[in-house]
Amino acid sequence: MRVLEDGSHTGHRLAIAESVLAPHTQGPPQHRHARHDEGFYVLSGTVRFTVGDEDHDATTGTLVMVPPGTPHTFANPTDQPAVMLSTFTPDLYVQYFRDLQEVLAGGRPLTPQANIEAMSRFATRPATDLA
Repeated sequence: MRVLEDGSHTGHRLAIAESVLAPHTQGPPQHRHARHDEGFYVLSGTVRFTVGDEDHDATTGTLVMVPPGTPHTFANPTDQPAVMLSTFTPDLYVQYFRDLQEVLAGGRPLTPQANIEAMSRFATRPATDLA
């Protein structure tokens, strides 16, 4: 993931990141954000979004918006990489990705529990009723 705008130029109203999902990449545990909207624009490939108990395959050029409280996750189930832009309004969630990077840089595995612990610091909770 590459943070393109961390909110410092938008009064913390908007952050933007680019993500490359390797083939057969699992996403984060399904979760809900309490305080921010999240948007995904698929630049290339196919990304499978799970919203509640429904799967939706988003191909190149698809925009997916996730309002607060909506249970969701994403993955790349295909044999090809996928690239997407993500928006966060406000920018609250950008630090979550930096925290995950620190986990990996520290030599610790990025387990579902480590992911959930990082999420919890940014008004985000697992959608345990859908696990």
